[in-house]
Amino acid sequence: MATTPLPEPVPLPALHASHSGCWLSDAAGNVRGMSRGEAIMAAAETPLLMLNAPLVASRLGYPELSGLDLLELFAFVHPARFMVPTPKGLAEALNLPLPEHEGEVPGLLARAAARLFEHCEAADWAEREGAHGVLQALARLKWPWSGLLAPHVARPERAERWLFARLPEWEEKPPRPQPAHVVLEPDAVGTQLDALTGADAERREGQHAYARDAAHVFAPRPEKGRPNVVLAEAGTGVGKTLGYLAPASLWSRAAGGTVWVSTYTKALQRQLRRESRRAWGPDDDRETPSVVVRKGRENYLCLLNLEDALQGGFQNRAGIFAQLVARWAAYSEDGDMVGGDLPGWLPTLFRRRGLAALTDRRGECVYAACPHYRKCFIERAARQSAHADLVIANHALVMVHAARGGEREGQQRPSRVIFDEGHHLFDAADSTFAVALSGSEAIEMRRWVIGPEGKSKGRRRGLAARLADVASYDEDGERAIAAAREAASALPSDGWLARIAESQPWGPFESLFAAVRRLTHARDEAGSEAGYGLETEAVDLDGAFLDAATQARDALASLRQPLMKLAARLEAILTDPPDWLDPQGRQRIEGARHSLSWRIDTLTAWEALLARLGGPADPDFVDWLAVDRAEAREFDIAIHRRWLDPMRPFAATVLEPAHGVLQTSATLCDRTPDGHDWDRAVRRSGAAALGLNPRMTEAESPFDYARQAQVIIVTDVKKGDIAGLAAAYGRLIEASKGGVLGLFTAIRRLRAVHARIADRLARNGLPLFAQHVDPIDTGTLVDIFRDDPRASLLGTDALRDGVDVPGDSLRLVIMEQVPWPKPSILHRARRAASGGGREERQAHDDAIVRARLAQAFGRLIRSRDDTGAFVVLSAAFPSRLLSAFPPGTPVTRTTLDDALQILQPGVSLGKAAATEQEI
Repeated sequence: MATTPLPEPVPLPALHASHSGCWLSDAAGNVRGMSRGEAIMAAAETPLLMLNAPLVASRLGYPELSGLDLLELFAFVHPARFMVPTPKGLAEALNLPLPEHEGEVPGLLARAAARLFEHCEAADWAEREGAHGVLQALARLKWPWSGLLAPHVARPERAERWLFARLPEWEEKPPRPQPAHVVLEPDAVGTQLDALTGADAERREGQHAYARDAAHVFAPRPEKGRPNVVLAEAGTGVGKTLGYLAPASLWSRAAGGTVWVSTYTKALQRQLRRESRRAWGPDDDRETPSVVVRKGRENYLCLLNLEDALQGGFQNRAGIFAQLVARWAAYSEDGDMVGGDLPGWLPTLFRRRGLAALTDRRGECVYAACPHYRKCFIERAARQSAHADLVIANHALVMVHAARGGEREGQQRPSRVIFDEGHHLFDAADSTFAVALSGSEAIEMRRWVIGPEGKSKGRRRGLAARLADVASYDEDGERAIAAAREAASALPSDGWLARIAESQPWGPFESLFAAVRRLTHARDEAGSEAGYGLETEAVDLDGAFLDAATQARDALASLRQPLMKLAARLEAILTDPPDWLDPQGRQRIEGARHSLSWRIDTLTAWEALLARLGGPADPDFVDWLAVDRAEAREFDIAIHRRWLDPMRPFAATVLEPAHGVLQTSATLCDRTPDGHDWDRAVRRSGAAALGLNPRMTEAESPFDYARQAQVIIVTDVKKGDIAGLAAAYGRLIEASKGGVLGLFTAIRRLRAVHARIADRLARNGLPLFAQHVDPIDTGTLVDIFRDDPRASLLGTDALRDGVDVPGDSLRLVIMEQVPWPKPSILHRARRAASGGGREERQAHDDAIVRARLAQAFGRLIRSRDDTGAFVVLSAAFPSRLLSAFPPGTPVTRTTLDDALQILQPGVSLGKAAATEQEI
């Protein structure tokens, strides 16, 4: 790192608070430790410099805390730039000395503020454009930094361009031709793989074999409806990403086609974007990017929503957030607000207020009627993906895209698809093809049709507003819109849950949800005081319930019918366009047709769901009623339907139209005691629904698990003993000196353990972070954990999959118990469908658990140099589940005290005396 002169600290008091204590520096830089109460009093008296105010507030137990947050200042000075939001991350980002102990952090904050002021005065400040105008707007919103920052941000000589004038426009392009049919030679695939891995890289035969097998999906398919399907398991360290990118990049160039790579986690999407540069290089000299990351509309900034927010739609803190988002939008690569280059910590500084309102989460886009349509991030991504060589997406988007035939921008259905993290494909299909009629979904439908009501603020973007010109020029369309608005008024409105709780439901839908709630509570056997959500089978429904369902179904039909008439009118207008229809109007009506189609499909599915209630059971589906709760507070009521086998609709919508599909993962197969169960992998691939025999291939991990890893099953931590569980976690983290990923199956236990050990660990220099506790998004928590080898992180399912923390930052994974599947109605139905006998049902559960264990263990060893231990705090760990771990991994059953001895420095992994077996 280049050495630059240290700036003089700004003469402002600064506060740092952690689990280990609080430190305050005065304006002269004198630092003293203090109690939390004193820190709260100091913060209430004068604005203090701090880093991540919500986190400091959480540490102090003072939610109303506010001050001069360095993260907000950093987001203004360097929008769209990554920084780990910790003192260490701040120092590294600004080229400042790292604090040697926590008492030096207040001084760092003062120097960091000075360094950021320096950047604003520098001639080479890369993000200068637009800063002065945004700062003036922030001053009007009374942003605490505005007065301090003003002397350092010079007024530009020329008037600054408005943000929306600075963003580039996308251009329409002719449709891409169909790809040519080419055959990839194995030698060519190997040569391409060598080029991607580099001349100096060690040749891995397993990776080469994997790449050759993956190339099969790019061969011409034998006949329509019968794609080339490959199921490929590649152990950690094989290098499967470059293994499939090698044939994918060869094919896309030779055939002129688009390859879709689908993931389940955002972390893998980011990794794929980096790795793809090896195959396609930078896009500096390309008119259209060769690689595009594509997400659902709800992930991107809506420029029309942003304009409304900037022009008074957002006030106070939400208004400040909107201005900082505007700074980011001017420098963002793609406008992705969820997992893109918007710092994940920025929305959490504002308690996530405004984030949802700045994206298109309710399908209210006006398309070409929007003044920013030609600069829209969503439209640009859609058009770029139609001409890209590689599209990186997620499982749900690929399924929706395939089902809708390429959406509205002319993109063909994905014909060559690689599903990485393929072990999640079943769950993704389960969610994508599910139907749920809930209060929250119904009220969103009402808002989509009617628009804001009552005291709701914001632009009127109901159906009438979005199609105002159609209503003006087409009487049939006007009548259909009016009829839809009248029918939508029967849907739930604001306050519906409170009215149901008070036994005063209004309208057919609230009456139906009241009946769902009544029946679900009546049939509850677990005890509603447990605080969890309730559910019951949708069988043996009484007459009152069925009457309510019939009335709600009739109301749905009353809404669906005018929407269908409106869709027909829009089709007629496009077929025989009137004089007033200009090109922009055509684009907007085409967009409205697709939105209408989506809503009509939803209403049709809801009608079918209600029609089935009280009738004979359909063996293909599972229906149930639910009251959703969090910490004993009800927040939704719903009727659910899931496919018993969601891979059937997946096969029909994704596999059948495709030419080639690769499903790959490190844990694609169930690792039974008798070996890998490929039958289960085939069943969960969807291939059986089309009568296909997929090609199956396996590449073993090159890691030496006997030397690098150890599984320890602790036998003396009693189930249900929270104090004992917390003590075990605390002692294990201390023995490992941090670097621990703790995985929980229940949020309540996670919070209880964190509360008991966080302060003690921090006083020993071992910071502890936790999902569902710290006001930080999951991606940023992982960034913090990765950046500090002494830190530990507690979490749930989101940290069990897709977290890549190689090196010394992750040395120990702890699972609090065996991750058995939740005994839900859906799980029970699928368990029963797996076979009638006890052994079949047990095998069904065991396969789920082994998959979860394998994924959790996969977080531990990510490179040849990694070492670590995997600890399960459960004496009742069945031996039949041990096959989840890689062959050769030593397994030890022992007490907590002995486990702590094994984890001491100098004790070789895999050499413990009490080893039960080598798997």
